[in-house]
Amino acid sequence: MFITHCPVGIRPYYHMRAADDPSVTLSFDLLWKGLEITTGAQREHRYDVLLKQAAEKGMSPEPMQDYLNAFRYGCPPHGGLGMGLGRVLMVMLGLDSIRQASFLFRGPNRLTP
Repeated sequence: MFITHCPVGIRPYYHMRAADDPSVTLSFDLLWKGLEITTGAQREHRYDVLLKQAAEKGMSPEPMQDYLNAFRYGCPPHGGLGMGLGRVLMVMLGLDSIRQASFLFRGPNRLTP
């Protein structure tokens, strides 16, 4: 299942908002057998809009200044996605736990290899 235009409230500040409906983002989730395996979006590339959207989420720009500096003097429109290879393998192989599909599982009780 492919889900698009997710609400602003559940997406990060750096996801671009739709021009015709600023309550949703230009983002997507790909679900396979009921599990989210990929999330992606067109990213906001305008410095002033990034600052405004971060402030709306209650975030201070200070800790992310290095990230924001990449946009200060202009950045082309762009997008990105993240695919959970471990999740794909878990569903494809019919495993009960992501731990069985991850090469080096990291969880609350195991943060280092």
